[in-house]
Amino acid sequence: MSFWNRRKAIDTAGGDAGHALKKTLSWYHLVALGVGAVVGTGIYTLVGDGAGMAGPGVMLSFLIAGLVCACAALCYAELSTMIPTSGSAYTYSYVAMGEPVAWFVGWSLILEYTLVCAAVAVGWSDHAAGLFRMAGLPEFLLFGPHHTFADGTHGLINLPAVIISMAVAGLLSLGTRESATVSMVLVVIKISALILFIALALPAFNAGHFTPFMPNGFGAHTLPGADEAKVGVMAAASVIFFAFYGFDAVSTAAEETKDPKRDLTIGIVGSMLACSVIYMVVAAAAIGASPTEVFSKVGAPLVFILQSLGHPAMAQVVALAAVVALPTVILAFMYGQSRIFFVMSRDGLLPPALSRVNARTGTPVIMTLLTGVLAAGISGLLSLKEIASLANAGTLAAFIAVGLSVIILRVRDPSRPRVFATPLWQLVAPGAILGCLYLFYSLPSKTQRYFLYAHVIGAAVYFLYGVRRSALARAEAGKV
Repeated sequence: MSFWNRRKAIDTAGGDAGHALKKTLSWYHLVALGVGAVVGTGIYTLVGDGAGMAGPGVMLSFLIAGLVCACAALCYAELSTMIPTSGSAYTYSYVAMGEPVAWFVGWSLILEYTLVCAAVAVGWSDHAAGLFRMAGLPEFLLFGPHHTFADGTHGLINLPAVIISMAVAGLLSLGTRESATVSMVLVVIKISALILFIALALPAFNAGHFTPFMPNGFGAHTLPGADEAKVGVMAAASVIFFAFYGFDAVSTAAEETKDPKRDLTIGIVGSMLACSVIYMVVAAAAIGASPTEVFSKVGAPLVFILQSLGHPAMAQVVALAAVVALPTVILAFMYGQSRIFFVMSRDGLLPPALSRVNARTGTPVIMTLLTGVLAAGISGLLSLKEIASLANAGTLAAFIAVGLSVIILRVRDPSRPRVFATPLWQLVAPGAILGCLYLFYSLPSKTQRYFLYAHVIGAAVYFLYGVRRSALARAEAGKV
């Protein structure tokens, strides 16, 4: 067959026994992994950015982004239980649509996960900078070369971001179960801090802060003289979308799940439902306690609101909880990144040495450490203020592919047993696709261009390496 219609068979979508991952995870590990990935910098910071774009209508932005992600989550649940191997949207696309599309989706996931890890590492560094200053670390080691100090000099490297990136990679290398257990503890800390914020903010609730509800309108549009920045409920939804995804990292754990037919459904759907409720309540409490035009101008809105309400000590507790628990986001996405690299390597689209599994831990140690190095390099040297939304673009592309995969496999193989069947798939799958397309359209034009440039590079890598060296290409040539 030609490269453009090479497809994996569902029953052989996994690798051989010598390149299989160790089954160590239960449903509660998966829920912790999902909640750990989803609840992070999004709710701690993006509620302010979204409020600045949509005003109180950011509540509607959260709802829209959550509904799109819910549709995608239901599609993920069906595919992950039907194809319980690592690779997430990449593997599903390989089965449903063929190798070139799978490469495109895998490259999108690499883009997403790498940028999220780096962005959160930089955000963690910003919160933890005070601790490093107390330890005597000079200022030029707290910022990358992009940062200019008042005297005109520049930073050298964001050393705290490098440290946290490599620390998380080291933890993941010890074993999946161990890192998932640590993640559960940190998730409890993170959720407890949000509950504390809600409890302190609700007594100051003022319904008048919700009027006018949509000062910038519903659709995404650019204000005069605002460069390419967009405002409106949908513009905020396209950014807040960052705060919801992460449940897809759960599907990358399919091959390491003890009972994937049950546990993956609980992990994916359960983490999405839990996070949606948390986000809506926190956003409502924040808007009720402070006008959006006030807290949207600060980098840590939840901490700012508590300080403005006269709770400085509790504000510091919430800030400290963010510092302690934000690494769970890096852990979840770095986990997903290493597994995407692992499966693409196992399929021959990347060098095969990257898919070697450590005999003791049952994890791809080389790939995990390489992922850590990539995230450390980006977070240590680059400013991600403008380019971080590329992570959203990559995720939207993957979600669109998952919705298409559900539709294609339902039509092509309707009689195949589905442990979890997406309800009303004729509506849910197209809803995920159309919703993601509209959110992609609502992204800044600059982000859309960068996304195109990144995939031109990805296409070059595929045609120069993967198209000839993939496992299916070698099988066709009789070399395996």
